Amino acid sequence: MCGVLGIVGHEPVNQLLYDGLQMLQHRGQDAAGIVTAQGNMFHMHKGKGMVRDVFRTRNMRDLVGSVGIGHVRYPTAGNAGSSAEAQPFYVNSPFGIVLAHNGNLTNTDELYQNVCFTDLRHINTRSDSEVLLNVFARELELQVGNSTRLSLDNIFGAVSGLQQRIRGAYGVVALIAGYGLLAFRDAFGIRPLCLGKKQANGHTDYIVASESVAFPSLGFEYERDIAPGEAVFIDLDGRLHSRQCAAQTHLNPCLFEYVYFARPDSVIDGVSVYQARLNMGVALAEKVRRELPLDEIDVIMPIPDTSRPSAMELAQHLGKPYREGLFKNRYIGRTFIMPGQATRKKSVRQKLNPMAYEFAGKNVLLVDDSIVRGTTSREIVEMAREAGARKVYFASAAPEVRYPNVYGIDMPTREELIANGRTPQQVAEEIGADGVVFQDLADLEAVVRALNPAIEGFETSCFNGVYITGDVDESYLARLSEGKNSSSAAAFVRPSLIDHSVRVSDEDE
Repeated sequence: MCGVLGIVGHEPVNQLLYDGLQMLQHRGQDAAGIVTAQGNMFHMHKGKGMVRDVFRTRNMRDLVGSVGIGHVRYPTAGNAGSSAEAQPFYVNSPFGIVLAHNGNLTNTDELYQNVCFTDLRHINTRSDSEVLLNVFARELELQVGNSTRLSLDNIFGAVSGLQQRIRGAYGVVALIAGYGLLAFRDAFGIRPLCLGKKQANGHTDYIVASESVAFPSLGFEYERDIAPGEAVFIDLDGRLHSRQCAAQTHLNPCLFEYVYFARPDSVIDGVSVYQARLNMGVALAEKVRRELPLDEIDVIMPIPDTSRPSAMELAQHLGKPYREGLFKNRYIGRTFIMPGQATRKKSVRQKLNPMAYEFAGKNVLLVDDSIVRGTTSREIVEMAREAGARKVYFASAAPEVRYPNVYGIDMPTREELIANGRTPQQVAEEIGADGVVFQDLADLEAVVRALNPAIEGFETSCFNGVYITGDVDESYLARLSEGKNSSSAAAFVRPSLIDHSVRVSDEDE
């Protein structure tokens, strides 16, 4: 779940981009990159690691210019160690383009064949983002023809052509040398992308980011979300232009953004993430009341941090004490992005420490945002029992995760998902809990839609197996599973090997 950022200002933007990427760091900790533009010249620095590790003073001094884009990346299956896949990516023709992408394309293999063997463009990595960049570059070439100048019609026409060729989910920011900043979003609005601006010294500066949380600390005000299928272009004079570039659009944001990925202080598609998580707690409380022996529960505890708002509201709604019994070591990285189950399992013990006083002799209801593999949940239940809990119940703010996500969240194959083919009681037995309650999907959708009735639907494939782009079927999922189980497979053989997807565990931030 990458984070993208773009700024058009009237003063140097290197520090703003650096600070903004730190605000988006939760979306990816594997690599970071910034490109600034000064006239027709790009200045780039990127590398593996967190933002604070990638950039030094000498790097920042070289990032001159009042326009720029940035990216934070998570590790992907099969290529997490490659520094070559740090973004933004660059092509020199036409005009010079750099691009950063959040999401995942579902027809990358087909696009790769077309780009390499029909368009005769070179792809140097296994990243679908580099494929996307070259598709856009080719569409821009077709629009421009023999002209040496670029028009707005050319730019928006290239995005329209791209929209017709690519499938999947994407939030994109790009710079075109000598012209300005382009941002666009997939026709279903699966991945988030929003626009902000500020007035300063008679100038209007613009910002585009994956989440609005990046705006306030940089002095920008949230303006609106970029609509599904919409492209926004901000020229070097600070003029904003926008156009709908997709033939058909639907607002179907990823429901997992509200459950887990987005920061609680963000607003995504008109919905406060924090308020959504509070309301999830109310809906979950009603199901807990129906399915668990409420009189036996002595205390309710969150598994920090994402589940905290839901746990607080759940406790209040049920009239039960709320306690912080698990304490977090802030210096351990996010568990879900750590490669390998053994590493994640070890990290849980290092990251979360139970306070025995809060557990001893009590029946505890633990609240988490979701249960994916079950490995982390099993460790936490075991830790609670070791700390003295008599009974341990578990509540998930999300429904059962039973299917892979192919739109930018690299959830495991169906075989690895603990809820796949199991009832809640069987899941409880697997993780060692006395009972497990999952949020109902209909309740979760209703909670988020109530905060913005304009949302037509949601991307919920990991919960119900419905893939809204219409191009993912059983054979695709079989290839996905096969690809993830074949560590020696060659690049671009299967869509699963070229996705840009977060690998998720049950642990939160």
